[in-house]
Amino acid sequence: MEPVTILAIESSCDETAAAVVRNGREVLSNVIYSQIDLHTVYGGVVPEIASRKHIEKINQVVKKALDDAGMTLDDVDGVAVTYGPGLVGALLVGVSFAKAVAFAKNKPLIGVHHIKGHVCANFIAYPELEPPFLCLVASGGHTHLVMVRGYLDYEIIGRTRDDAAGEAYDKIARAIGLGYPGGPKVEKAAHSGNPDAFDFPRAKIDDNKYDFSFSGLKSAVLNTINGAKMKNEEVNPADIAASFQAAVIDSMKERVLMAAEEFGAKSFAMAGGVASNQTIRKALEAACTEAGISFHCPPPILCTDNAAMIGAAGYYEYINGRFDGLDLNAVPGLKLE
Repeated sequence: MEPVTILAIESSCDETAAAVVRNGREVLSNVIYSQIDLHTVYGGVVPEIASRKHIEKINQVVKKALDDAGMTLDDVDGVAVTYGPGLVGALLVGVSFAKAVAFAKNKPLIGVHHIKGHVCANFIAYPELEPPFLCLVASGGHTHLVMVRGYLDYEIIGRTRDDAAGEAYDKIARAIGLGYPGGPKVEKAAHSGNPDAFDFPRAKIDDNKYDFSFSGLKSAVLNTINGAKMKNEEVNPADIAASFQAAVIDSMKERVLMAAEEFGAKSFAMAGGVASNQTIRKALEAACTEAGISFHCPPPILCTDNAAMIGAAGYYEYINGRFDGLDLNAVPGLKLE
């Protein structure tokens, strides 16, 4: 079979990214323009600012990705783009650009689900990995436990009922004065804290044991902080961070091990921005190793939003002939089915 080269574009939130990926596993280039400094002053992503910056940067980012790969638009076989879920204005920039390229160069257009992209980052990091496997996708907007039965066959067996894991990290960071982005700052603070200092709740969902809930944990942390303030008591932010993180890890670990046993999964993978958290990675790796489950987690550059993962996912759509028309639109609330 001839090699298949995909130009991929990702603009679902605050990273403008483009990549060139061959055969779903070989990254020829991966360019990311991060807007994190722009949004830090606001304590989170401002959608309008994100959209405008995508418009400014997307042409430069795509050109650099092609230059880094030593290619032109004529050399690629298809154009893959994230069309949801995400911020609607941000998604529209990437989708519109990809449609223009596909039309101008008469290339197949491939709409990619953002969550599938995160899962497929593992195919880049682990060329030997093949379905079926269990995958935990944890990011600022999502916490999904997914059985990946085939390259195009995904079954969500658990999801968050409220806050995503990354969203909870951001809120706790704000509450203890660490600022944005919360994930890496909470993890860093937790290193010097006592994870047993506070007994924060680990939520269980009655009607689906694989679903997550982090709102009760978040409320318990906020109540602890506010209660201490009312009593003029000091609380150690590092202890709060460590105890909060321990509760998140326990919630994840319990569900992963239960699902692996019930579904007979011999391989487990992590994906999404929260998978960059080294403490969570190490805890889940240790649990999987003890249970005899092979563990996979991409390097941080492939955990946060990037286009290489979209190129990997797009490849499997391409070889199965699943293309989109020029009526492809952004779908901010796109579900994984």
